[in-house]
Amino acid sequence: MNTGDFSQGSISSHILRLGLPLMLAQFVQVAYNLVDRLYIGHMDTSSPLALTGLGLCFPLITLITAFTNLWGLGGSPLCSIARGKKQEDHAKKILGNTLIGLIFTSLVLAVILEIFQKPILMALGASNATLPYAQSYLSIYLLGTPFLMISAGMNGFLNLQGHARLGMMTVCLGAVINIILDPIFIFGLHMGIQGAAIATILSQFCSFLWVLAFLTGKKNQLPLTDFHHSVDFKIVSKILSLGLAGFIATGSNALVSMVINASLSFYGGDLYIGIMTILNSVRDVLFLPLEAMNGAIEPVIGYNLGAGCISRIHETVRFTSKMVLIYLLVAWGILFIFPGQILTLFNNDPTLIQTGVPFFHTYYFGIFLMAGQYVGQGTFVGLNKPKYAIFFSMFRKIVIILPLTLLLPLIPSVGILGIFLAEPISNLIGGSACYLTMRHTIRHLQA
Repeated sequence: MNTGDFSQGSISSHILRLGLPLMLAQFVQVAYNLVDRLYIGHMDTSSPLALTGLGLCFPLITLITAFTNLWGLGGSPLCSIARGKKQEDHAKKILGNTLIGLIFTSLVLAVILEIFQKPILMALGASNATLPYAQSYLSIYLLGTPFLMISAGMNGFLNLQGHARLGMMTVCLGAVINIILDPIFIFGLHMGIQGAAIATILSQFCSFLWVLAFLTGKKNQLPLTDFHHSVDFKIVSKILSLGLAGFIATGSNALVSMVINASLSFYGGDLYIGIMTILNSVRDVLFLPLEAMNGAIEPVIGYNLGAGCISRIHETVRFTSKMVLIYLLVAWGILFIFPGQILTLFNNDPTLIQTGVPFFHTYYFGIFLMAGQYVGQGTFVGLNKPKYAIFFSMFRKIVIILPLTLLLPLIPSVGILGIFLAEPISNLIGGSACYLTMRHTIRHLQA
């Protein structure tokens, strides 16, 4: 049987066959960022402040990722379309303009954030105690911004030429080197949070060299030596237009994180930002399989839509809904029973753990309701309705979480708990709205 023919064979087999490799790649990507938090959380007696300082940097790091997506997620599919039309010269120009855009944007971002890092970090909730840690990490991290943006943004050009394994190696290489170097710089050389930043930019530099070696090597069908060096503003406009969706999705995450950190600082202080840093770290790992599941169901649904096999789309949604719901129910049980043990993985400060447990329960309450959000958004992308997926992502984050984060703490009986309550409320409203809209949409599909 043709493994690319999703109109035949077992739906579950197709999803698992596609999903497991994606899950591995997702895990490596998260490990890249998670390892810093785990090591920094166990440095010394100052580790709670260092962990909070690192958490203050995350919205800015997410913002850098958003600009990477703006160019990378805009340029690579546009290049793929040009190659499909046998327009090789145009494809080279797209690659060239994407690279130029990434270089220019990375340098501008690095300079602006470096110059204004203190007022930005203070606005994001840094205190006199946590600011030195945040600045120590961010100042060094920003030096690697060009390496990060170019390696991540240009990685899609490896994949579109059929070199998916090489593309995956870009991520794996950086993650493995970061995991190895972190303990050496943090503990072995006693460099603390600065050591974590140095290990990160060195791993980013290695990923950058890997991508650069491909783009200048014989396997690259769009060699850098042949692309049009001058900027073509028509091409740039198309790249930015196509990459806008990815930029908005990631940028909104950065915005929400900024508001949450600033609110936590205002109503609670450093301890609560540290707790939220751990909660978001756990969340990153928790949703790994769901991201992979979405990556698996999208081509299956899209193929069957094109083949007119509407019944198999319904079967895909039913199977995925059950799998995601069961997974999140089990995860919720583990999170509810072992919050203290999970917090201890990141930091063993008694005050942080004792304070964090009730907020842990609140933040993850009813987490299974996110099943509707993930299944709904994955289905919309598979149906070639990305605007629906973007809308419901923005609806949950901007329309629900953002206002609740600002308003709930104003209620005297709620206070800082309201910032943590915004998440489960958004899961209920946003997840339900996304899933019900998706079910209504596929009910009216025609073969």
